[in-house]
Amino acid sequence: MQNFVQVGEQLRFTAAADLASGAGVVLGSLFGVNTYAVAAGQDGVARIEGVVRLPKAAGAVTQFAKVYWDDTAKNVTTTATANRLIGAATRAEIAGATTVEVRLDGKAV
Repeated sequence: MQNFVQVGEQLRFTAAADLASGAGVVLGSLFGVNTYAVAAGQDGVARIEGVVRLPKAAGAVTQFAKVYWDDTAKNVTTTATANRLIGAATRAEIAGATTVEVRLDGKAV
């Protein structure tokens, strides 16, 4: 197939701000996780599918619950209001946990 470009689990983007490796990043209608540190204005690569560990808001998360990205707090939450659906939790986490494993869905919202 001559028009194939790439698999699509990871996508290149131009960083709007400095990003650490592993930071969540909103890419227009997609959400991804930055794969390496990148400076503002430079090209980076974000994983938009797969299971990743991300910072979690306060509160417990049940296994396979829908999770959302709070771009202001830069963490995962179970609160849908004003947040972007990014996938589902692959493990339950207690309220005191600081991270949660998320299966990124790679879908545009």
